[in-house]
Amino acid sequence: MQSNEFRKRGKELVDYIADYMDTLHRRRVTPEVEPGYLAELLPKEAPKKPEEFNDIMKDVDRAIMPGITHWQHPNFHAYFPAGNSYPSILGDMLSNAIGCIGFSWAASPACTELETIVMDWMGKMIGLPREFLHEGGDGGGVIQGSASECVLVSLLVARHLAIRQLKSRLPYTEDGILVSKLVAYSSKLAHSCVEKAGMIGFVKMRQLDVDENFALRGHVLERAIEEDRRLGLIPFFVSGTLGTTACCSFDNLAELGEVCANENIWFHVDAAYAGNALICPEFQHLLKGIEKVNSINFNTNKWLQVNFDCSLFWVKDKDALTMAMTVDPLYLQHKHSDRAIDFRHWGIPLSRRFRALKLWFVIRTYGVDGLQHRIREHCRLAKLFETLVSGDNRFEVLGKVTMGLVCFRLKGSNSLTQKLLKIINESGKLHMVPALINEHYVIRFAICAESASQEDIRFAWKTISIIATDMLARKLSRFDSNIPLDNSSTESFADEEDDEVFPEFDNNIIFDNQRCNLQRARLRRNLFLKMVSDPKSYNPRVLKSLNFELGPRHRSKSLGGTDAMSLSPDFYFGTSI
Repeated sequence: MQSNEFRKRGKELVDYIADYMDTLHRRRVTPEVEPGYLAELLPKEAPKKPEEFNDIMKDVDRAIMPGITHWQHPNFHAYFPAGNSYPSILGDMLSNAIGCIGFSWAASPACTELETIVMDWMGKMIGLPREFLHEGGDGGGVIQGSASECVLVSLLVARHLAIRQLKSRLPYTEDGILVSKLVAYSSKLAHSCVEKAGMIGFVKMRQLDVDENFALRGHVLERAIEEDRRLGLIPFFVSGTLGTTACCSFDNLAELGEVCANENIWFHVDAAYAGNALICPEFQHLLKGIEKVNSINFNTNKWLQVNFDCSLFWVKDKDALTMAMTVDPLYLQHKHSDRAIDFRHWGIPLSRRFRALKLWFVIRTYGVDGLQHRIREHCRLAKLFETLVSGDNRFEVLGKVTMGLVCFRLKGSNSLTQKLLKIINESGKLHMVPALINEHYVIRFAICAESASQEDIRFAWKTISIIATDMLARKLSRFDSNIPLDNSSTESFADEEDDEVFPEFDNNIIFDNQRCNLQRARLRRNLFLKMVSDPKSYNPRVLKSLNFELGPRHRSKSLGGTDAMSLSPDFYFGTSI
């Protein structure tokens, strides 16, 4: 394709994208396809000869679009927002055209320098102390691919510092022995990426109980640290959360930071979703205690109209980050001047895209005022939905509605709530996902669309209410009952025998990962909470496709035939050094 055809096709594709966005509301939110559908629509081999662009676009409509879940749809209320906007699309288009690989300042100076500038812009917008900014001297920010990367990098930096400190006292002790004694902490509501970071880092991870507001508190962390020190373990890392995945609760940063400072422990804060709201002054009180935090991240691709991927990560001590992540010791001796930041030593990948460009486009196009307006509007719409739910005696809201997320359920019944969500999702009119909070199965209603309106919220509630009424009527038809349907409690006719949402699993059937995680949560964490974020958990088409004959699961002989998932946390604790 030469420039003349690119101009033509580019304009056509821009029109296609604009038409898609303008007519999105007419589409079904979720696709009606079964696993493997695409293989039947596309050739088994790649084309040997060039194909016409028109034919490619025909296949987009014929094969690709029927299998798309429309995350920008006004009736998409699952997970969290997947940020997107025309300025972001244009910024990415230009970034792709430039095509630089910004692994160092010399590789593309503007790529590196714009990133430092927008990171300082964003740091000031959310109220970070000067110590976290490039212009502050010791700290700085970098764009990572995801919050999972940010958490992993922060844990690796903390591990590096802990090992270095231990080696100064125990110079002849093998690193592997020292690593085996390290233990990290988070709340039971922390995202699964925190646990995954511990697995990758070969360190123990303890997940701690939260209070009645679903927040991790300082005294709980302090008690856990004391227990582990008595066991000969070495606490080195804490991951706190601002805006948990399940219910958008907030850990107490001030208390946790005080404990971490006293214990010389690295304190990271994952604010993937809620961190975006900190650009509004009325939410910045949530940062109380930030002066004791070592690193923090949030995803602009969740709530600031920037498309994936664009996760912002700040540290107070950029030298510690560089030392932990570099594989070139000579770099530390002969690095560039302080103004020439080298981001290849600030993360996992060497190659880095020019992601700062789309963030720069979005900030300049909307302005801080425009971005604040979108956050506040989503929060207002969430409060509207909370009011609608609270006005129906059949439902209850769990947790405090602070931002753009509402967790609700049918009173008195996990199974009815699960069935309601299943019917709603199968209808294609709305899309939501569940979570478990204190053994309560709840439906998460997230405000996601950039242009979400009051009409969208009222439509969603009307749809939920009508489906609930129909479902409960069909359930009541099995009984001799005169219980009224409208605004009546569901507790009086919830079947106790079918209220178990997640029954014991048949070992001959392997479910998706999230279902296995839920079983593990039941055995080791008393089913406090695990996000059920995979559509396979409630999509009958997918479950049907997975329901094939499999051999029995084999258990590790090294564990004496014991299922590793059922082991108590004590199994993982070693002896003292």
